[in-house]
Amino acid sequence: MPFKKGTSGNPNGRPTGSRNRMTVLAEKIFDERLFGEDKKADAIITRAIELAENGDTACVRLCLDRIAPPRKDRPVCFELPRMTESKDAVSASAAIVAAVAAGELTPMEAAELNKVVDGYARTLQAVEFEERLSKLEKVIAK
Repeated sequence: MPFKKGTSGNPNGRPTGSRNRMTVLAEKIFDERLFGEDKKADAIITRAIELAENGDTACVRLCLDRIAPPRKDRPVCFELPRMTESKDAVSASAAIVAAVAAGELTPMEAAELNKVVDGYARTLQAVEFEERLSKLEKVIAK
């Protein structure tokens, strides 16, 4: 064996962003066959549309998924309390929890809103910290 037991031949692991060779090759072949000189993609698309028009439910679903794909998210109509200081995140989080309890928001929507509140609170904390640091530096400089 070229390596000691328990020691990797590549301790840094796979480089970030590198792709599997077989996946790259498969994509290349697929693209060449569908979008190359033969342009088989046009024929496949036309055939799928014909099958959908003739009632093939799988093709109908395929065509509809391309025309109107399912939405991953939607706008949430929910008014958060105004946040001017990082400590205001508590009241914003409380409002979100109350809305879930009242059935106005789904738990998933609440989780996403909490991410927004958390990110904004962190930004406010950074600004508050920067202001305090500036004041301290001015006091020390005197």
